Amino acid sequence: MVDALVPRYFRKETDKLGLIPVSQPRVTDLHVHEGEPLRFKASFEVMPTIRPEGYKELRADKPAVSVTDEEVEESLNSVREQHAAFTSVEGRPLAEGDFAQVSLDGQPKDGEGQPVHMDDILVEIGGKNTMPEFNENLRGVPAGEERSFDVNYPADSADKRLAGKTFKYTVKVLSIKQKSLPELNDQFAKELGEFANLDEVKQRIREGMEEERKHAAEHEAKDKLVAELVKRNDFEVPEALVERQIDIRLERGLRALAAQGMRAEDIKKMDFNRLRAGQRDQALQEVKASLLLDKIAEEEKIDVSDEEIDREVEALAKQSKQTSEAIRARLTRDGALDRIRNRIRNEKTLDFLYHQSA
Repeated sequence: MVDALVPRYFRKETDKLGLIPVSQPRVTDLHVHEGEPLRFKASFEVMPTIRPEGYKELRADKPAVSVTDEEVEESLNSVREQHAAFTSVEGRPLAEGDFAQVSLDGQPKDGEGQPVHMDDILVEIGGKNTMPEFNENLRGVPAGEERSFDVNYPADSADKRLAGKTFKYTVKVLSIKQKSLPELNDQFAKELGEFANLDEVKQRIREGMEEERKHAAEHEAKDKLVAELVKRNDFEVPEALVERQIDIRLERGLRALAAQGMRAEDIKKMDFNRLRAGQRDQALQEVKASLLLDKIAEEEKIDVSDEEIDREVEALAKQSKQTSEAIRARLTRDGALDRIRNRIRNEKTLDFLYHQSA
């Protein structure tokens, strides 16, 4: 009975006082005696009173964006590389510039970490992205033969599974291939899609690079706007909101580590108290920014329509290859639709701040 009555009357009292709890109440002084009224005290955090100051005076950097002819050519060459053809070579061993089609097994020499196994991969002999040990040990090897050797990975290796480790590899050369690139002409342009000539391809590449740089510049400018907005408005933030944001940031970071191959047992060994402390300052800034953008949206009457939510649901459905009805049901069940609405509203508010600063 107490478990049923305390939450009910807690909600009733906060509604009457116009308070918005942002943390679970800490119930004390619980008075439960037969024939007497139930009495209790509840302590909880509430939303602060926020009056955003100075946001109409914010000014954003809007640098000019340009793309050089050399950058377009470099991007075009990358497209050309993606359409390279590989032909088999017989009668001679691997030489500089060849591609070795290999199967490989790699074991960490210290016994720590996941083994590496690939049945079919191309290794460019002498390539700028090929580890030196592969070049040295595979150069001169004919198809059908096998070699074993150690590879020492630098501590800053992009693949965290390999960084700072030494692996012993057994590599079998399945075949030898040479790469040939298509000619950069109008025929190549037509093979890429609905392009009449190579100039149209270059123009599309230029427009894409310009759009990407505009987006990056706008993103950076908006980050600076938010930082300045937070700097101009100092207020106390409920601890519960900060802790919740730390949880979100940690969960996002741990998912990224797992996706990179970190083992669950290694993740469990991490110092989570230190990790939480390291996330605190950024989480505090993010909560302040979100609360400020929410208040500015109220003042400027910025809202999110049902059509905008529908478009977001449709995009998620297409991305996950599910029906929009199934996605909407899951989001509703998880309480995620409100989070999506708040995110879109914050994005629209940030767009308002960016464009009003012109």
